[in-house]
Amino acid sequence: MAEIRPLNALHYAAADLQNAVAPPYDVIDAELRAQLASRSPHNVVTIDLPQGDDPYAAAASTFAQWRESGVLQRDDEPALWVLTQEYTGPDGERRTRSGFFAAVRVEEYGPGRIRPHERTHPGPKEDRLNLQRATKANLSPIFSLYSDPERRAWGALAGAIEGHAPWAEVTDDDGTVNRLWRVADEAAVAAVGAAMDPAELLIADGHHRYETARVYAEEAGTEGAQWVLMNLVALEDPGLTVFPTHRLAKGRGLERYEALATTLKEHFEVEEVPLEELEPPADTPGVEFGYLDGHFRRPFRLRYRGAATSLSGPLAELDTAILETLILKGPLALTDDDIDHLHDFGYARDAAEAKRLVLDGEYDVAFLLRPPPVDVIREVASAGQNMPPKSTYFFPKVPTGLLFHPLDG
Repeated sequence: MAEIRPLNALHYAAADLQNAVAPPYDVIDAELRAQLASRSPHNVVTIDLPQGDDPYAAAASTFAQWRESGVLQRDDEPALWVLTQEYTGPDGERRTRSGFFAAVRVEEYGPGRIRPHERTHPGPKEDRLNLQRATKANLSPIFSLYSDPERRAWGALAGAIEGHAPWAEVTDDDGTVNRLWRVADEAAVAAVGAAMDPAELLIADGHHRYETARVYAEEAGTEGAQWVLMNLVALEDPGLTVFPTHRLAKGRGLERYEALATTLKEHFEVEEVPLEELEPPADTPGVEFGYLDGHFRRPFRLRYRGAATSLSGPLAELDTAILETLILKGPLALTDDDIDHLHDFGYARDAAEAKRLVLDGEYDVAFLLRPPPVDVIREVASAGQNMPPKSTYFFPKVPTGLLFHPLDG
């Protein structure tokens, strides 16, 4: 089973983190990075998305200077750290997701231990590995899920923080209120360990960081490098939600556009719908997604007729897998490299944005998807399969900069 333990966290010396934290690196563009860096000379983006002729050396130097000068300080005693995130989802509902930070032993993927659910891109893995080699630390956590139907782990933690003010509170730009508590109580930590003893962990967000951790653990060979920082949330947590990531593509010429029309007629039931109903309901059976093209500018709902691919197991009924196999890699002729590097391909987290990008002519077609249920994500992982990249959109993101996990001891 996956092995967890409390950690001697490294963190900002002051609990006022409002101008120090940042979103995960992979959602930060150049404009946002500049905004974050302007908020504080100690904003975490300086080390998590370093710049310069040798950005990794710059990150290592800055990180070391922050530690030496006391901007960051290391706890003498190990602890678990509770994180609650009060947020409004893309669906407009207000929820609270509850989890905790711990160190998790780095292992190979496998049953009963740690499982992925999505394919990864090579570029980010190399970048994160170079950064970890330079800083010898986990700068941002991996977000993982575990099953705890009776919520014993959270019960122990909730009891430990009851009546205590959080160590830190940060409100994200999207309005998410992050509250952080340090839990060193031995009884509470032991109760969490007992509840987690049979747990298999499913990586929800941070596959690149985990695969980086595996490579680094083997390279370094030290005990400290065998552990990685994770934020752990129960699958049964009422605040856990998954949202879709929509797909956008360019038609790549009239011939491929005509081939796309043929494929849609052959393998899907096509129904015209009002533009405001283009996004399919989350609870409809079968495979279904919305389709909008920039030529006819007419919105359609596509329902897969089935049995047209060699996909097996849960992937055979997964919207993103059917779309990628039959359409993106079919008539649109996108390769894995195109998808990995966004050549004539893109993503949109918001349905309104996806529609706008097509109607404004930036993309030729949009496919609006449903979020995969958490149970389906577990089934895919348990079957040893991987979803296409960005099949899931777990919201909110866990901020970078709340805690760091040094790997040098």
